[in-house]
Amino acid sequence: MSRKVFDMITSAGGIVVVIVLAVAGALLLVGHNYANTQVRDQLAQQQIYFPPKAAFAHPKAGTEITPSMIPTVSQYAGQQVLTGEQAKVYADNFIAVHLSEMPYHGVYAKISAAARANPANKALASLEQTSFQGTTLRAMLLEAYGFWKIGEIMLWGAIASFALAALMAVLVALGFWHASRTPAEVPLLARQPTSIAA
Repeated sequence: MSRKVFDMITSAGGIVVVIVLAVAGALLLVGHNYANTQVRDQLAQQQIYFPPKAAFAHPKAGTEITPSMIPTVSQYAGQQVLTGEQAKVYADNFIAVHLSEMPYHGVYAKISAAARANPANKALASLEQTSFQGTTLRAMLLEAYGFWKIGEIMLWGAIASFALAALMAVLVALGFWHASRTPAEVPLLARQPTSIAA
């Protein structure tokens, strides 16, 4: 096989790789857009808002705003929860804090067991319902965050695919350029003349 034929075959194979990478990048980009749209649409329907900015003026343990919320939750003060990152902050730094301040640290299984053991205790029944609602909302928000995170990974995968496709396209062009400059009679493993120093 001549060097020219080899260059042509490898360059043609490179075209296939470029196409595959470009298609993969496009599909990953579609996946990213779908994930972001779904998360935003679903969160928008829930109409969940962070507390207003004024609420963060006097944080105090046991109230709506605790000191632990200042570094994380306050950055979204007054905003509607619409992104995966906001959903994670609301779930982990707002709801989880309030759940942890409840009896039994807000763990639904423990509160439910106590409520079943004391069916006449209305305070436990109310606490069970509050824990269930908080735990359920937190789980749904973290699921939205997980879906959003997958979309972010798809975006980086799309960028990497497009970058590799561009690099491969340059290599393919160089391969065809080299093939056009190589005489047809040059063998693939041509020996280069070596000079022997006297």
